[in-house]
Amino acid sequence: MRKVVLVGCGSVGTAFAYNLVNQDFATELVLIDANKEKAEGEAMDLMHGMAFANTNMKVYAGDYSDCKDARVVVITAGANQKPGETRLQLVERNTKIMQSIVQSIMKSGFDGCLVLASNPVDVLSYVAYKESGLPASRVIGSGTTLDSARFRVLLGEYFGVDPRNVHATIIGEHGDSELPVFSQMSIGVETLDNLLERRGNVSDRDNLRVIFEAVKNAAYEIINRKGVTNFGIGTCLVRITKAILNNEHSILPVSCLLKGEYGEEDVYASVPAIVTREGVREVIELKLNDEEKSLFKKSAEVLRKTRV
Repeated sequence: MRKVVLVGCGSVGTAFAYNLVNQDFATELVLIDANKEKAEGEAMDLMHGMAFANTNMKVYAGDYSDCKDARVVVITAGANQKPGETRLQLVERNTKIMQSIVQSIMKSGFDGCLVLASNPVDVLSYVAYKESGLPASRVIGSGTTLDSARFRVLLGEYFGVDPRNVHATIIGEHGDSELPVFSQMSIGVETLDNLLERRGNVSDRDNLRVIFEAVKNAAYEIINRKGVTNFGIGTCLVRITKAILNNEHSILPVSCLLKGEYGEEDVYASVPAIVTREGVREVIELKLNDEEKSLFKKSAEVLRKTRV
């Protein structure tokens, strides 16, 4: 069964849905929204382009009972981040929304994987885990998948290489306390330290810090210009969904429950993890340097203190 249910037909949800129907790995997509007519309209619009799509996917508006036999339920519903507002400031409004949504999903008998993008995604992933009763491995937040993608793109531009050859990740909160793992970064098969030594550019390390700050603040810059971020995160959600449905065993920087990894317990934070049909199979514990360990600990503490 390659059935996917989307809860939330706003900007992020529709970006995910549009991206999904233009790929060929899901067979069914159900759209759920508090505004039933909105979900119906989006489903109709998507279906009208199916003659030119790469798939013969069935797309329709439904309700929470449709979650029963879904393999993946993607949740993008929630209040949007306003200009000047941090993701963490959304927590009170969106916690109640998330609890209600997850309760409705679980009443259907759902037994698949939950994938969340609603912000603050790390905190709300923990809420969904507690509310659902599912194994933590099957409740996954989009986490820093988007941040890491942004990082790779900007680093690719800086070094003049394809971003798909940039191996770099951002961990911790999907937000202001996130951190780059420079100590484990490589360009192709060459470590960052070797590359910088070979280049001999004394400004490189300072420039890399500037690039990270641009990544961290990217959402604010986009929201100030267009009011919402949706295409990038929609693409990331499709990537995570694909890893689950195809049982890829791909390593992605997703938000998942830490059970002692990185010295942290009982908190959702973004770290590289192996994603399979059953969700997170294993958390990859990177060898962080002392500065990175300290920053990650602070990020985890921020997330732990933000729970409602």
